[in-house]
Amino acid sequence: SQGQFTEPTEIAVLPNKDVLISQRRGEFLIYKNATKTLKDAGKLDVYSKTSVKDVNAEEGLLGLAVDPNFATNSFVYAFYSPIKTSVNRLSRFKLVNDKVSLASEKVILEFYSQREICCHTGGSIAFGPGNLLYVSAGDNSTPFDTPAPNDKFQNKGFAPLDNRPDLHQYDSRRSAGNTNDLRGKILRIKMNADGTYSIPDGNLFPKNEPKTKPEIFVMGNRNPYRISVDKKTGFLYWGEVGPDAQNDDPNRGPRGYDEVNQARKAGNFGWPLFIGKNYPYRAYDYTNGQSGDAFDPAAPINNSPNNTGLTQLPPAQPAFIWYPYAVSPDFPQVGEGGRTAMAGPVFYTKPGVTSYPAYYNGKLLIYEWVRGWVKAVTMAPNGDYVSMEPFMANVPLAAPIDMELGPDNKLYVLEYGKGWFAKNPDAALVRIDYNNGAVTKPAAVAKAGATTMGHQTGTASKESIAKAIMAKTDCLVCHKATEKSVGPAYNAVAAKYKDDPKAVEYLTNKIMKGGAGVWGEVPMPPHSTMKVADVKSVVDWILTLK
Repeated sequence: SQGQFTEPTEIAVLPNKDVLISQRRGEFLIYKNATKTLKDAGKLDVYSKTSVKDVNAEEGLLGLAVDPNFATNSFVYAFYSPIKTSVNRLSRFKLVNDKVSLASEKVILEFYSQREICCHTGGSIAFGPGNLLYVSAGDNSTPFDTPAPNDKFQNKGFAPLDNRPDLHQYDSRRSAGNTNDLRGKILRIKMNADGTYSIPDGNLFPKNEPKTKPEIFVMGNRNPYRISVDKKTGFLYWGEVGPDAQNDDPNRGPRGYDEVNQARKAGNFGWPLFIGKNYPYRAYDYTNGQSGDAFDPAAPINNSPNNTGLTQLPPAQPAFIWYPYAVSPDFPQVGEGGRTAMAGPVFYTKPGVTSYPAYYNGKLLIYEWVRGWVKAVTMAPNGDYVSMEPFMANVPLAAPIDMELGPDNKLYVLEYGKGWFAKNPDAALVRIDYNNGAVTKPAAVAKAGATTMGHQTGTASKESIAKAIMAKTDCLVCHKATEKSVGPAYNAVAAKYKDDPKAVEYLTNKIMKGGAGVWGEVPMPPHSTMKVADVKSVVDWILTLK
């Protein structure tokens, strides 16, 4: 089944252990457990590509979940971007004969989303106790500098607070910080049998409060890309993909952090005024470069002219876990490099079902799309963080983008593959088995043709040495040998520096320290813990490419 996935986004494991998969470009797929085959299951016509040069859309078919009573009603929920309307939409469908029936669509809710820009869609769907449905939405804001050549004062990877006229996409206070807008939020609604919904008690704002949306459970989100709800406590967990500034700036605010968050109740989680452990940004005037006061997490104010909601916001809540590009002094176990935080399920043992050791009972599983690890987080009885440790550390994963516990209480993992906006040969759907001390990844579960380097005999080549080194880093997630990804193709780097006698020294330093602006807006994180000799081996190989 090589090459069967193209930008897969979320999975839903059905009661019979079939698996429904969504793909960003609009396709539904179904993996048939009995026959071990992957089949088409329908396609939505979605907006997934801009018409603007070098601007990547992140919209499309973003999220997928099945109804808690799927065995009797066959309901499937999808969050997607319909091609003809500038909205993101949550709809309910029926799965009929292994096909998502488009004729059965019941639109539940939709809200405006600005298009022809990048970035941040969110789009994850999860059900919690009490038939409550949660859906995440990104801030629909551009984290990069404006393209205007004469703009002297720019975002530079800090909070997007640019409220100058006609630059709405650069102001996240219009969305994530806006109590009257559903972007940059995690919504919570109670589904009714007819496809309508009601507002549950305990959301962030009273149901009739002016300048607010009653569906909001959590606000202040940048890109809450994967969410999960603890089936016992009802606590909400999510990974928050953070901004790109690599260093603190006394005039702007903190460096960027990714977050794993926990909401025991409704709250404001701070963006774009705060990041990490409520580290505050400072107000900034993009017309003259003057910095204002730092925002106050106890009494946040949104005074942007693009804000249509309340000026006084709820107090900001700190992150549960937070980490920068560099090694984290607070959570060193997460390592360093590129970052895209994800939150998986809380594991509980299941009577009569043997899947994983009881040691993991009540532990939260978190994972990293870029760094490729999975961690088990131990919490106190009240939910406070206690510690984290590696989970299946010797099982390689190619950009895990979703994970879910199936009816067999085993972990199903969707791998996007190492390459952005592409049909990756290592994209896969896998199930994690535990065999008396050995965690394994069975090949039988729709592995999409992962390529391996194989073993070299005799003296290792420059290529094999470099690829072995890069396999332990995030290099291959952002770069390909001959194709542009979010980073430049390696052969383009080789061409640019082929006549530079100091290329090895320059590129080694660039990889170690990170940087941005040479090849576009997306920054390269620092790799300061790599050995200099290893980095030079990678650079030596890159410079041989044509």
